[in-house]
Amino acid sequence: MKEGKLKNIFVQGSITASFIADSIQKHSSKTGIGGHSIFLGQVRTDEINGKKVAAIEYTSYEEMALQKMHEIREAIFVKYELTCMHVYHSLGKVPAGEICLFVFTSSPHRKAAIEACSELVEKIKAELPVWGAELFEDNSHQWKVNQ
Repeated sequence: MKEGKLKNIFVQGSITASFIADSIQKHSSKTGIGGHSIFLGQVRTDEINGKKVAAIEYTSYEEMALQKMHEIREAIFVKYELTCMHVYHSLGKVPAGEICLFVFTSSPHRKAAIEACSELVEKIKAELPVWGAELFEDNSHQWKVNQ
């Protein structure tokens, strides 16, 4: 990573299966990796007050989010001695059933990859300035509260 240049984690709209597959395939040449751990966050059709969620529209304070992600990334990379780490988060509208978060960690050993991925997802959900408006089937909306 170049000094002063923060890695962009944002993708406009849904994260596609082909994008995920391509990201995984690119690692086949990195033969020191013994394990990958992947988390895929999907938009649920929650029912809230009798209304069903049709999509979530994600917004972010991007500059702050990229700086925070850089800090999280550096700490976890060192803590778990990872080989690779990739994080992609949707911005804009993501329909129910589609992927909005793709977290991918790689390490020489599976345990480190799995633990790093889990901690990374929790930190992203707790610390990243990304907000979701739940868009209901009746065109009303409300701000999502993370559980």
